Amino acid sequence: MSVPDGLLVVDKPAGWTSHDVVGRGRRLAGTRKVGHAGTLDPMATGVLVLGVGRATRLLGHLALTDKAYDATIRLGATTVTDDAEGEVALTRDASAVTDEALAAGLARLTGDLLQVPSSVSAIKVDGVRSYARVRAGESVELAARPVRVSRFELLARRGDDVDVQVECTTGTYVRALARDLGEALGVGAHLTALRRTRVGPFDLTRARTLDQLAEQLEVVALDDAVAAAFPRRELDADETVALSYGRPLAESGTPGTCGAFSPEGRCIALLEDRDGRARASVVFAPAGS
Repeated sequence: MSVPDGLLVVDKPAGWTSHDVVGRGRRLAGTRKVGHAGTLDPMATGVLVLGVGRATRLLGHLALTDKAYDATIRLGATTVTDDAEGEVALTRDASAVTDEALAAGLARLTGDLLQVPSSVSAIKVDGVRSYARVRAGESVELAARPVRVSRFELLARRGDDVDVQVECTTGTYVRALARDLGEALGVGAHLTALRRTRVGPFDLTRARTLDQLAEQLEVVALDDAVAAAFPRRELDADETVALSYGRPLAESGTPGTCGAFSPEGRCIALLEDRDGRARASVVFAPAGS
């Protein structure tokens, strides 16, 4: 039985790389054409979106959507990786950090920020992943980049361990938020647990473990995935034919990306307004298909 084009919303287990999950997804779906939208570190768990077949062409667009996390930050210790997997670099007594100071530190790291990514990130430096350079003994300093943290909220405090919720734009490193919170409080900090709860519209209620997917492969069909993730533009018959040939249409008037649907409800393409026209960034139903 062939698997339809669409998305697998996986609840990634701890200890697995995103590439490991893709490999398992390929075996479950019976195709090599599987990819993921947005990497999760091995220590992290939670929502990892896989694309199957033509839906792999959605992944670059889904990776740009906002994400949400539950995380635990430990005050009083820094590590070389900014998380619990790295060697402890420095320890300090954090017992004097008040709840008021903690709340102020979280508030300072909410909003539009210039964030320096962790040096062990997957960002490439002269074509080589930053983490590979660090593991080879190099000292890497990455440039700050603009991110937006719309929510950095305290859930609970258990001694030096702080449970938080984070909602942020793509490219935001929660490890770096933990590091920067520790610096702001003057005691250092690192991330000890991370669970991604949402990627765009796909949250843990839609996610399934790999064991569950092995029992029943639940695929979010391509048309449904586009409808859930992007604003919708309804096409008439002439527009459907034109777009299937890759021709531009009249402007949508919608900021960013929208999904273009035929009168029969089939997703034809993703559209973006550029240069006064709506142009296809991805065509899912080329002419004659």
